[in-house]
Amino acid sequence: MMNIKRSTIIFSLLLAACVHAPQQVSPVAVAEPEAVKPNPHGEKPEQPQNLPNLELNGQMLYDFLLGEMAGQRGNPELASQVYKDLAESTRDPRVARRAAQMAFEAHQLDKAVDMLTLWLKLEPSSHQAKQMLIAALVTGGRLEEARPYLVESLTTFPDKAGHTFIQLYPLLARYPDKEAAYKLLTDLAQPYPKVAEAHWVLAQAADTVGKRDVALAEIRQARALHPDWEMAVLVEAQLLLRDAPQQALDVLKKYLATYPSSNEARMLYARTLLDQRQYPESRAEFQKMLAEHPENPDLAFAVAMLSMQMGELDNAEQGLRLALDKGKKDEGAVYYYLGQLSEAKKHMDEALQNYRKVADGEYAYTAHLRVAYLLYRTGKLEEARESLHQTEAQNNQQRVQLLTLEAQMLRDTKQPDAAYQVLTQGLEKLPNHPDLLYAAAMLADQLGKGDAFEQMMRKVIELSPDHAQAYNAMGYSLLERNERVAEGMQLVEKAYQLAPDDAAIMDSMGWGYYRLGNLPKSLEFLRRAYTSISDPEIAAHLGEVLWMQGDRSEAKKVWDSALKSNPDNASLQAVVKKFQP
Repeated sequence: MMNIKRSTIIFSLLLAACVHAPQQVSPVAVAEPEAVKPNPHGEKPEQPQNLPNLELNGQMLYDFLLGEMAGQRGNPELASQVYKDLAESTRDPRVARRAAQMAFEAHQLDKAVDMLTLWLKLEPSSHQAKQMLIAALVTGGRLEEARPYLVESLTTFPDKAGHTFIQLYPLLARYPDKEAAYKLLTDLAQPYPKVAEAHWVLAQAADTVGKRDVALAEIRQARALHPDWEMAVLVEAQLLLRDAPQQALDVLKKYLATYPSSNEARMLYARTLLDQRQYPESRAEFQKMLAEHPENPDLAFAVAMLSMQMGELDNAEQGLRLALDKGKKDEGAVYYYLGQLSEAKKHMDEALQNYRKVADGEYAYTAHLRVAYLLYRTGKLEEARESLHQTEAQNNQQRVQLLTLEAQMLRDTKQPDAAYQVLTQGLEKLPNHPDLLYAAAMLADQLGKGDAFEQMMRKVIELSPDHAQAYNAMGYSLLERNERVAEGMQLVEKAYQLAPDDAAIMDSMGWGYYRLGNLPKSLEFLRRAYTSISDPEIAAHLGEVLWMQGDRSEAKKVWDSALKSNPDNASLQAVVKKFQP
């Protein structure tokens, strides 16, 4: 049997190994890192005091090893209980601390509080124990129990009160009862009217409970006490942004005039200008930051995007090239926008090269679509189709988009049967996708496949009862063929209920009333539709109803105006020829 001196040394070494061994950080420490960090005021690391002089017997050694092995092998509940028993039997503050950590890992917050309370009882001067206990109590919803420790934490270091408030706020900000947290912070801050950080904390807490005026008053008090404090001006600007963005800009502009090296304030100023569509002013701010940090690729990219927005294509390209040279991580985004610039300059081969360099990332899918479109526009239909086939879709919506784009290409090149085949083959894999069904139905109607059109459109309505365009398409098809007019009108009226501001649906309503012989009502809807959109087919309908009502002069004016803008529209030409052979 070892002697007492030797066993004490081994006992201390074992405790040190246990306390400092690699382990998971407690949930509280993860959630509130500042609140539980030891020595938040910069003191030297705490050294445990009043350590018990115990002999490490066989049972105790077994328990230590059992607790550690249980924790390492995924049994935190057993580890927590073992260390709790050890802490109570040894009365060693180091063991109490380890027991609290084990309890955190086992998500046993009440047990962690018990162990932290024991640790503090054994070592009353431990600031770390108090900080961890505060965090545990607040996280566990025991706010009033934490109050005396919070008061003590502030009064113990009165010259560090501001730092304590800043550390405290993230902990209380996560407390679910915002009113209770605000009240507690108000009470804690009351003795510190000259501490800017106390007002800074209160401003944010007041904002979480809807007291905007109080929040603004508090943050302005913080700024009055500490005029150069960047964190305070950021909070004031963010409070103003929701309801008074121009005031927020004025606050930031005035602050930056006095403190031009405040990077975070300038970044917020630049982004707010961007949000308010003040593009030249926003770019100027980003350019100032880029001048200060010329190696920052994200700033170069921001300047390029704003130049593009302003139509300054050469400046935009210069900025994008600079972003590439400086090593922007998302090269795909840069090449995508270089492709956009090349398109805008009508350099289609260059645009293709840039889009093809977008290998992955956010813009990869869209870049592939642009490649297919440019190939199609340059007469390379089969290459365009092959590019679409090779494009990797991430979801069904993208799969449908690829199919409908391919069908549109075929339809525009006078191959409607091939387009219909593409869509119906897609329906074999996605038989219940409303958008794909709708596109196939519309093409079936164009091809004269009335039964297929109606069957698919009814399925669209079944799958999407609020699909206004489906009701409209089906109803208008009946009205246009002058078949089952009453049913067609009911369908169009349903579409109008769902989308009363849609010009195409207003046109269908007007055409339906025309079929029913109600010319005044027909004209009411057709005039509204044509006022909304100067569409040639709406013009054809409006002119026909005017003609039939006897107002041939106005009908001719409507047709002539529409023909000037759309001389090749077949529907318009057919109506004019019908009444003016």
